[in-house]
Amino acid sequence: MKHKNIYLLGMLVSLLFVSCSDDFLEYEPEGVLSNENVATAENAESLVVAAYAGIANDDMVGPLTQMWVYGSVRSDDAYKGGGGRGDVDIVDKYEQYNLTQADNGTDWMGPRTWTNYYGAISRANFALSVINEIPDADYADKTIRQAELRFLRAHSHFILKQLFKKIPYITEELTPEEKGQVSNDLPNNELWDKIAEDFLFAYNNLPESQDQVGRADKNGAAAYLAKLRLYQAYEQDESHAVVNINTALLEEVVGYADDISASLEPDYGNNFLDGFDNGPESIWAAQFSINDGTIVSRVSFVTGLNSPHGTGLYGCCGFHLASQNMVNAFKTDASGLPLLDTFNDDDIFNTVEDDGTSVPSAGLTIDPRLDHTVGIPGRPFKYRNTVNETGDMVYNFSWARDPGVYGYFGNMKEQQAPDCSCYVKEGPFVGTSKNVDFIRYADVLLFKAEALIQLDRWDEALPIINQVRTRAASSTARPVEAGATDIYNVGTYDAFPSKEFALKALKFERRLEFGMEGPRFFDLVRWGEAAEVLNAYLAEERTKRDFLANAEFTAGRDEYYPIPQREIDFTGGVYVQNPGY
Repeated sequence: MKHKNIYLLGMLVSLLFVSCSDDFLEYEPEGVLSNENVATAENAESLVVAAYAGIANDDMVGPLTQMWVYGSVRSDDAYKGGGGRGDVDIVDKYEQYNLTQADNGTDWMGPRTWTNYYGAISRANFALSVINEIPDADYADKTIRQAELRFLRAHSHFILKQLFKKIPYITEELTPEEKGQVSNDLPNNELWDKIAEDFLFAYNNLPESQDQVGRADKNGAAAYLAKLRLYQAYEQDESHAVVNINTALLEEVVGYADDISASLEPDYGNNFLDGFDNGPESIWAAQFSINDGTIVSRVSFVTGLNSPHGTGLYGCCGFHLASQNMVNAFKTDASGLPLLDTFNDDDIFNTVEDDGTSVPSAGLTIDPRLDHTVGIPGRPFKYRNTVNETGDMVYNFSWARDPGVYGYFGNMKEQQAPDCSCYVKEGPFVGTSKNVDFIRYADVLLFKAEALIQLDRWDEALPIINQVRTRAASSTARPVEAGATDIYNVGTYDAFPSKEFALKALKFERRLEFGMEGPRFFDLVRWGEAAEVLNAYLAEERTKRDFLANAEFTAGRDEYYPIPQREIDFTGGVYVQNPGY
């Protein structure tokens, strides 16, 4: 599947008659799918592959996979970066929480993601409409392919709901006229259940595993059901405030998590390195490829703006930079535990020497996941001190494009060593064939731990959180090879004295484990803590970064993006806008 790049026409646009012979009446243009020739098992297989491609057809300005803009920069994990606030200024508006108008001239990135995901949904629905008409006897894999397509459709709707909350749920049974009349104002719980119906069909009809990597399987469906029910359990009112936590849904989270067969990668860094795609921890991922016969290969450019700048080793443009708050979160105490309440009392690695290195504070110990997540001056970048003959790979202050605005911390997880065979460069922009994981097993473990804590079973959550921390403690082999490991110290919890402490530990662990991967903002929203946490972050962070001086999160508005105005106009007002816009 990773080596196919298939483009299909879903309707007959035109037919040019270029012959005087009667034969033109029977001419079928290549690439056109008609009612008579499409409903075959062979064509259906191609349509399914095209639907998989749809969930990864993203780009730098309409992301579908890596949520560095929507989930990382919009949280306390990262700054926009780049060449100042005016560089890709829509992301600056997101970061400042001052996008208040649902106008396409102001916000072009959110509407593009909306369009891209509904394009993916359209691919899934078109394939379903064809496959539904094929007799069972003519298509041995019919039910499995229907389940895969409903999984893909649910995935797309889930991401859209994370971003916009109020979305129309579009299925293959609807006519074009009916699609334009589907409301986006379903009750929140009802919309969650509609998405869950597709995942449940997938869960009940997919095999435990698939022969072809990248295809959805029962593991993926169970993981997504655990994730969905966890989000749904935090019941929100119309102003996005959490008003209840549904324990019955939390029980489902535990059940689905227990039904998943997977394991953690032995080294945390494996998740972010070329060569480890579809490993034991990868539950569900967007698949990419290189040297596959296509023009620029089937690579991802979603983080094409985010390479270290000015190194001579990468492309450009220095976006997605770790915040000081994010860096500080990796401190540990003498027992190797995180400083849950005091981590941000003082800054680490904030002093740059004349040689472009930063010096750790005396007595500082850190979680090694910091060196898997953030580029820090003076510390090896992507586990390398040198990279063949191409240059020095110690992260340097000079790699920061605009340190006077955004500081000098970089991003690590989405980068590869510059001699990686996974790269394609288009001008200054770097694309990579590294898969993008939507859900990995560490997610599932922490979903379960969170549900158990909310069910007052925090003693059962303790070993799960410790399992994740134990893996972090053992993920030092690559940094050891590169040096600078003498300050690593990660321990495990002996006990949780209360539910409140357990929840705090769980939430902090999620931040450390998934730092700068994108879940952070969505976690804060579903917990009902976005305004409190982010405004406290801004109050402190603006004392270090002047560009945040006027940033402020508005509760009841900024939890979700505005519904694109063009969509409201297109439906003649059938769609309603989110509050506050």
